[in-house]
Amino acid sequence: MHATNLRPLSRPSYNAANVIELEQTDRLHYLHTKVRDKTANKRQFSFYADQIIRLLLEKSLERLNFTELNVTTPVGATYPGKELAMPLCGVSVVRAGESMENELRRLDLNIPIGKILIQRDPTTKLPKLYYSKLPDNVEKFHVLLFEPMLATGGSAICALDVMTKAGVKPENITFVNLLCSPEGLEKVTAQFPDVTIVTSSIEQCLNEHAFMIPGIGDFGDRYFGTTDLGAV
Repeated sequence: MHATNLRPLSRPSYNAANVIELEQTDRLHYLHTKVRDKTANKRQFSFYADQIIRLLLEKSLERLNFTELNVTTPVGATYPGKELAMPLCGVSVVRAGESMENELRRLDLNIPIGKILIQRDPTTKLPKLYYSKLPDNVEKFHVLLFEPMLATGGSAICALDVMTKAGVKPENITFVNLLCSPEGLEKVTAQFPDVTIVTSSIEQCLNEHAFMIPGIGDFGDRYFGTTDLGAV
């Protein structure tokens, strides 16, 4: 049996044209059960989170454009294959986004990876860009933008601003995340309707502390083993 749907009947509206949620299979529910359990330790959490990340990356890559490429097999036959239509790179929103890098490298060791550091200003509560280092000629790449949590949407919009100001077309960006809120989706899709968002779950809502419900707590803290401020 599939898990009970926890989503409320009334949610913020968003442009769903480029929002891709993984098929909610029993297997995916099993992985979510493991990572959502507050008793999971760092080793358990990262072990099962990595499996979800792999599913997200596979889904993201499936949606890219490919061109024809013929190769000769060891027996001299021609195989009508495929190759990516444009080069691929990853960009991680530090620190939680770095959790997705290992699975990307398992897919291709030569994919360049950039970094963006965004933190919330303690006074204004707004996201502030502190650092970015992107691959050379990033505007020629299709970018996988890594940020596991899309909650309020503030950090995501800031990161997408960095990418578009660097010359990357929104249609050449895939925003890869584990969980997203309807509120965050509403903000991001309104400002960047051509960006593809691939997620493993659209959550019920945000609570008063901007944590997603049913949620996972603070992904970065749980993945890297630091204090989880979202735990109860």
